[in-house]
Amino acid sequence: MSIRRILDRIPRFLILYYAMIIFWLGATAMHIPDGYLSPATSIVMFLVVLPFWVVGVRKLRQKMNAKNVPLIALLAAFSFVIMMFNVPLPGGTTGHAVGGALIAILLGPEIATITVSIALLIQALFFGDGGILAYGANCFNMAVVLPYVSYAVYQAIRGKTEVTSKRTTIGAAVGAWVGLTVAALFAGFEFGIQPMLFHAADGTPLYAPYPLSVSIPAMVIPHALVASVAEALITALVVAYLQRANQPALEMPKQGQFSPQASGFATWRVLWVGLAVLVVATPIGLLAPGTAWGEWGTDELASLGLSFIPGGMAKLAGLWSAPMPDYDLPVLGNANLSYILSAVTGIIVIAVVVWLFTFLATSGKKPAPEASPKP
Repeated sequence: MSIRRILDRIPRFLILYYAMIIFWLGATAMHIPDGYLSPATSIVMFLVVLPFWVVGVRKLRQKMNAKNVPLIALLAAFSFVIMMFNVPLPGGTTGHAVGGALIAILLGPEIATITVSIALLIQALFFGDGGILAYGANCFNMAVVLPYVSYAVYQAIRGKTEVTSKRTTIGAAVGAWVGLTVAALFAGFEFGIQPMLFHAADGTPLYAPYPLSVSIPAMVIPHALVASVAEALITALVVAYLQRANQPALEMPKQGQFSPQASGFATWRVLWVGLAVLVVATPIGLLAPGTAWGEWGTDELASLGLSFIPGGMAKLAGLWSAPMPDYDLPVLGNANLSYILSAVTGIIVIAVVVWLFTFLATSGKKPAPEASPKP
């Protein structure tokens, strides 16, 4: 029996419910804090990602207008919220989701870069999740490598087949697996070159202390064997759901300009409801013990047995004081409530930023013509 026939027998709400659970359980990624990368590396990574932002803005202006803001806001908020769900991984570390592959399949990799970058910016500025100086590196890994690689593999496998074909779901699965694994590889490489390039006279690392022989396996293996497999399964499941419930959503990247109807609340109401459910459920992310690999603070590094704190890391670790660090508001005296409030705050800020950004990027552009009702 084919996957599509099996899905046809499953109620849609069950598919969405389990899809969301598996998505945040399986799709892990990495936020690099300040101090792990040298300023020189951070500047280079920012310059590397800059052309992708330019291309993304041009594509957004070409394909979208102010009426498409709800869809971009929804996907940026979705990416932001699922990154709050931490889950335990082998070795006492944790991971979290990104959503870059799915966003690339729906909007194209260029606009996915902008969408995920906005979510990462809000996380860094307001919640201290990811460094300010390391913002370019985080965007390159999660907002460029992940969506571009995922989408390229997805398109290569799908080819010119119909949106309802099996190759569409297979391409989505393989693309998600490859994209997430390659993103982890790049992050591991960025960590691993630091001791080689930046160290004191006695050889002591100034920034990330992990050599390539440690950082690459630590990043790639858990993703390739567990996280990327789970993301591949859930991405295929979501795409299969859209094949049945919203086929036009899978054809949007090929459209010259997104119509206002494609971005309306009614078209995506199931995902809006799902986002609300995820917000209420965000305290689940507090249950996972430990910190994601390579995201330890200086105190945590010392507790893990590191005999020294790299000098450059110590200087840059406190570069930015976020107003709601670690999604916590001690004044509330309730970690669960703080986490939910952080999610709501993040979504509101993202909505405002997305609206302003899209408005400025598409200023002066004529909206897409309304579709004529069928007789």
